Amino acid sequence: MSRTGLAKLLRANAHHGAIPKFKRNLLLREFIPSAGCSAHTMGCAALDYMVFGDAFFYRHPNAFGECLELEHLPAINMRVKVDGGYRMLQADNQFIDFDQDEIAHVMDYDVEQTIYGIPDYLGGLQALLLNEAATLFRRRYYSNGAHAGYIFYTNDPDLTEEDENNLREQISASKGVGNFRSMFVNIPNGKENAIQIIPVGDFQAKDELEKVKNITRNDVIAAWRMNPALAGIIPENSAGFGDIEKIDRVYTSNEIRPICQLFDQVNKILREDRRFAWKAETKLE
Repeated sequence: MSRTGLAKLLRANAHHGAIPKFKRNLLLREFIPSAGCSAHTMGCAALDYMVFGDAFFYRHPNAFGECLELEHLPAINMRVKVDGGYRMLQADNQFIDFDQDEIAHVMDYDVEQTIYGIPDYLGGLQALLLNEAATLFRRRYYSNGAHAGYIFYTNDPDLTEEDENNLREQISASKGVGNFRSMFVNIPNGKENAIQIIPVGDFQAKDELEKVKNITRNDVIAAWRMNPALAGIIPENSAGFGDIEKIDRVYTSNEIRPICQLFDQVNKILREDRRFAWKAETKLE
């Protein structure tokens, strides 16, 4: 999977872009920073984990080899070397190599390989792309200005050429970016069915934009294992989603605290007096 591609997809859909940061914020709510790992460092690493499935820390040692501080390294640029160690890609085809013991690599286990972590939402990418395509189609439909808003039809045989030109000018004056294009037609002594409008593609009825958006939205949320109440979804029934505080507690317990446990492995790398902590109710020990 292209890490650059995964990063760009965060801007393809409102929910897909917001959910990883929301989960990062929930993790930071449980996090107690220390001299060895700041909230900023953990926040950046946690967001990398949500998006790419792994996170990287550089170990800052002292003269005795003890790790005093963890520095976040952007996962989008990190690569695992075939002969051991890590490489961080730089601009202009430059790179920085690290030894194996210089980097702490937090990754979600993947059943197909043990080199990189894999995010869980990959199964929802097709729904995500369909959701983006539906939105782009709607925008282009309204902004292209090439379709007719209405047809001004007359069958007056006494309509003068001057009056006809004036009507055309008035109708043309409504044209502009994002406006519908309208048409004036005059057929002297025309019959009732002289003009028939045969729709080629009805935007609302044929494409069913609302259904496509709702179905793909639900797939994206399911791929993230996010509760709809926490994802900003408006309930479609009067009962709503229930007690939001209970939903938050259950979701934090089932989804966020296990991720905290994965990150707690780097805590043991730090010297004991510089280790971070988690809130008491997280109970990682």
